[in-house]
Amino acid sequence: MGGQSVHVLNALDVAKTQWYHFTAIVIAGMGFFTDSYDLFCISLVTKLLGRIYYTEGYDKPGSLPANVSAAINGVAFCGSLAGQLFFGWLGDKMGRKRVYGMTLMLMVISSIASGLSFGKDPKAVMATLCFFRFWLGFGIGGDYPLSATIMAEYANKKTRGAFIAAVFAMQGFGILAGGVVAIVVSAIFSAIYPSPTFQVNPILSTVPQADYVWRMILMFGAIPVSYTHLDVYKSQVYKIARASTLLALCSTVPGYWFTVALIDRMGSQNLFQKDIFSAIGWIPAAKTMNAIEEVYKIARAQTLIALCSTVPGYWFTVALIDRMGRFTIQLMGFFFMTVFMLALAIPYHHWTMSGNQIGFVVIYSLTFFFANFGPNATTFVVPAEIFPARLRSTCHGISAAAGKAGAMVGAFGFLYAQNAIGLRNTLIILSAINFFGFLFTFLIPESKGKSLEEMSGEAEQNDTPATASPMEAGLEVRTSV
Repeated sequence: MGGQSVHVLNALDVAKTQWYHFTAIVIAGMGFFTDSYDLFCISLVTKLLGRIYYTEGYDKPGSLPANVSAAINGVAFCGSLAGQLFFGWLGDKMGRKRVYGMTLMLMVISSIASGLSFGKDPKAVMATLCFFRFWLGFGIGGDYPLSATIMAEYANKKTRGAFIAAVFAMQGFGILAGGVVAIVVSAIFSAIYPSPTFQVNPILSTVPQADYVWRMILMFGAIPVSYTHLDVYKSQVYKIARASTLLALCSTVPGYWFTVALIDRMGSQNLFQKDIFSAIGWIPAAKTMNAIEEVYKIARAQTLIALCSTVPGYWFTVALIDRMGRFTIQLMGFFFMTVFMLALAIPYHHWTMSGNQIGFVVIYSLTFFFANFGPNATTFVVPAEIFPARLRSTCHGISAAAGKAGAMVGAFGFLYAQNAIGLRNTLIILSAINFFGFLFTFLIPESKGKSLEEMSGEAEQNDTPATASPMEAGLEVRTSV
């Protein structure tokens, strides 16, 4: 590695925190804000879609068939998996800035198109909604490797973990924003178009204007991204990866991808909070509400969970990751997630009894807290740090895609598992998955306080001629802020 390259890399590693660091957090983080909004806002409106398009008569409110519900909830994860692989690879080929702009534009177009899903026939609306949400997920998938890589290569080694985690923590605000938007929209429509509950009048309980509610909630996701400043610099650090590439791919990577797949299956729980809350009676029975009121109650419950557990969990990670280290936080997170899932599953009958729902919600919230003050955050940070620069975006995309594969299992399997074996047994399965995540964590390297070159082994490669320019060495350096 040439003397000029070494000097630049050392300067980056010891640089003081400056304004451009926070600018990068906001730019990259806004993508994640929108990612989580777009991925999880669908859970707020699926019951409304069932009432509008799948009316079952006068006995109970309409609901989406299991296969349709699974498709609507899971198709964005399928697109995300493909996008993580494709855009991760493309980011190493074309540069982070250009490809990041592509993903944001795709997210804007797909968010708007999802809300404009055409047709009044249920099959047409659901088919077009799934189509556009696949491409929305495709764009979201690209944001994972690009945002993480951009932030990792901007930060110094002392605060790198906190900066990357801060980008990821914007997910919590996106989930929170989804609930707030749904609350506001449903409250406005309820005031303008009052309607009776289903048990009073099944037909009038779903006003025609309810069709605008879900469309507006989905299309709102286009607003934050459309205002995001696209001045994201390309990576400062592109270096030629040599033998360290093979070492990383053959040793640290397999253990990491097992771990990632396990935690993202847990992450798909966000989509099914409404079903869990309905099962324990925290959300009233559907027949006691009208269609828009049900959206309001679901959004209020999920917003409370996000506010009290999800968001704090992310920011505990931001505050402590460079003190405690990645390994400790991930191990602790998996441990407590296992414990709290068992605490829900073993005395499950107790939690379903009247008056005990609040205890269930508190413990359930703690699983989200330790998921985010734990492996949900660390499995985003670590792959941005351990891979060689030439393959960093590609390998982060592969790691993230392994996680989305787990999320797809959760998204498509949760409803079927709940119907086949019951919620109690489903929670037991989730606790077992968390326990395996705890075990696989012992395969993860600790990157706290180490430079990216130390982690990838590139610091030992000193055979680049000293006269070589940064471009010849494969190094792109940002020369102005």
